[in-house]
Amino acid sequence: MKIALPDLVSNSYFPAIAAIELGFFRDEGLDMELELIHPVPATFEALRDGAVDFVAGSAHGPLWAFPGWAGSKLVCSLSQGMYWFLMMRSDLKVARGDLSALRGRRIVAAGGVDLGFRGLLKEAGIDTQAEGIDIGPLPGGVPQGVSFGVAAVDALAAGTVDGLWANGMAAEKAVTSGVASIVLDVRRGDGPPAAFHFTQPALVTTDRLIAEQPENVASAVRAIVKTQNALKADPGRATEVGQKLFPVLEAGLIRRLIERDLPYYDPAVTTEFTAGMNRFAQMMGMTDAPVPHDDIVATQYRDLWK
Repeated sequence: MKIALPDLVSNSYFPAIAAIELGFFRDEGLDMELELIHPVPATFEALRDGAVDFVAGSAHGPLWAFPGWAGSKLVCSLSQGMYWFLMMRSDLKVARGDLSALRGRRIVAAGGVDLGFRGLLKEAGIDTQAEGIDIGPLPGGVPQGVSFGVAAVDALAAGTVDGLWANGMAAEKAVTSGVASIVLDVRRGDGPPAAFHFTQPALVTTDRLIAEQPENVASAVRAIVKTQNALKADPGRATEVGQKLFPVLEAGLIRRLIERDLPYYDPAVTTEFTAGMNRFAQMMGMTDAPVPHDDIVATQYRDLWK
């Protein structure tokens, strides 16, 4: 079986990566392999087209390939809360939480990921067009096989962009190198509180696979839960995974990031979350009306979340 994700060198979808490398999928009888597909919309198109069996990605992401989430289901959460950071170049000296300092600035974000930032600014009452805030892709694109966040930090260092909306690995690399400072960390209270439930990392599959192979889907959920628990018990196992898959610098950072994320390692997909995500999807024009929780989430697996 195949599981696709839009960003490999990252903490964002790490439980799915670690479930393979630490053998938890194998222990559940699944021969699972990773496939990196970027950007986010293309990852879910691959799921829709049957090229992969699961996606580890943003919970709102299926909407690009499955209108109204129809035909797809979230089977568990990889972690809770919107998980991207806003970083601004250190020389700009932007204070933590100061959104007024974004006026006239150029901020890069990956395709699909940018919606989270646009939604956050909209929730905060900021008109990006009126404020001249330019949110767009990385100039020159992302080299093949390179994480968006890693490439974008290099652009920050070169001074070709002012800010970056990206994952925790990019944030850690930017901050520890002195290139940028964190302005927004939604999980930890920055920005509008409602943004916490706009999206979160999730394991997603199709209604078709659930109907045809319900036990294999259950096995995948159990593998993710076991992985989350294993990392809580011993965060050092994250380094073991990083050393197999990541460049040397990122492999050295991953334990620190996973330790920081552990409080959010809860596989449940709650009604509070889907209500917040529905609101975000409507606000961003991705859906016309709220979609019932049971049409978004494979609730038959909820007992496995425990």
